[in-house]
Amino acid sequence: MTGEPALVRRLGTSDAVVIGLGSMIGAGVFSVFATAAAAAGAGLLVGLVIAAVVAYCNATASAQLAAQYPASGGTYVYGRERLGAWPGFLAGWGFVIGKTASCAAMALTFAAYAVPPSWQRPVAVAAVLTLAAVNYFGVTRTARLTRVAVAVVLLALAVAVAAGLLGGHPDPGRLVGGPGSAGVYGVLQSAGLLFFAFAGYARIATMGEEVRDPERTIPRAIVLALGIAVVVYAVVAVTALLTLGPGRLAGSSAPLVDVVAGAGGSWAAPVVRVGGAAAALGALLALIAGIGRTTLAMAREGDLPRWLAAVHPRFRVPHRAEVVLAVVVSALVLTLDLRGAIGFSSFGVLFYYLVANVAAFTQGPGRRRFPRWLQVLGAMGCVLLAVTLPWQAVAVGTGVFVLGIAYRGLRLTASRRRAAIG
Repeated sequence: MTGEPALVRRLGTSDAVVIGLGSMIGAGVFSVFATAAAAAGAGLLVGLVIAAVVAYCNATASAQLAAQYPASGGTYVYGRERLGAWPGFLAGWGFVIGKTASCAAMALTFAAYAVPPSWQRPVAVAAVLTLAAVNYFGVTRTARLTRVAVAVVLLALAVAVAAGLLGGHPDPGRLVGGPGSAGVYGVLQSAGLLFFAFAGYARIATMGEEVRDPERTIPRAIVLALGIAVVVYAVVAVTALLTLGPGRLAGSSAPLVDVVAGAGGSWAAPVVRVGGAAAALGALLALIAGIGRTTLAMAREGDLPRWLAAVHPRFRVPHRAEVVLAVVVSALVLTLDLRGAIGFSSFGVLFYYLVANVAAFTQGPGRRRFPRWLQVLGAMGCVLLAVTLPWQAVAVGTGVFVLGIAYRGLRLTASRRRAAIG
């Protein structure tokens, strides 16, 4: 790509932490505990611990790799460099395809919090186009808007926790029992569902070419963002169980709204709804940035059309990749409802981190920041959580990877034919 404009290192540690938090403390915190409670009852707290441990292992692998390869693309780049073209491609493919569906889901989730049903699809498209425009005009604008979204979300969560604990008649007896609580499989499934609340730290690594002093900044930002997210999720989970109990939590479509309503805090419900809308926007903004950079990296290597590798000469962002992403996500929003049908995204993310752990395991002593057993534990955790996902998610996720293998196989065959003719 000689002669092409390059991305610019403009993000400091606080910017990187905020982008990671914007990805992790997204709309999931307002709904994920209901599905986790349905799987494990109060055992979701054990699932949360398991998810946090696996996330930490994966975070250390990503941090160690990002310090050595501070380039856009995250695990796609690490997989190619350490394991070969195919593992890298499959990690990048799972991330781009799965997270594109997640973008549509976040846009629809925002609209569900913000406007009546008849307006939701056009408002969701407007959100996609607006945030794509923010990303288009530079990564520092992305970081500034993410700061605002994270601040609003944390305020809404603080209000919900305070209302629940002070007025919701919390009962420690509700921390046990509930649907599915007796089964190990249910706990593991809840861990698999909760894991994706923490997966946003990958966004920091995918933006490695735009971080200042990346060998120092990226590892620090990943660990800091993950640590803050774990604390926030633990406080919210305990509050929801204390005030609602596992049974009511499992049946709730808006758990935190129910927490404040049960506490007689009807005044707080609008604050929580605004927080849910801001969380969805923050997650969508970070997703667009992360997918754009991974698409850029894949296009540079020819694993996606090379014209997507263009960087805007003024704003220094992968503008073609982000424009195409906005168009595709808008089309999905207008034609499908993906809020409850993106299980394959979960499957793809676990494969993504499996590749990251294996790649980090191959690094030598000179590049090692964390012990190898963390990567072994992380890889085993990814496999365990993947196989305990609902079978529909595993089936669709496997189909997505089969499609990716076929795509790359056809592309390589066509390239060889052109080379033979030439």
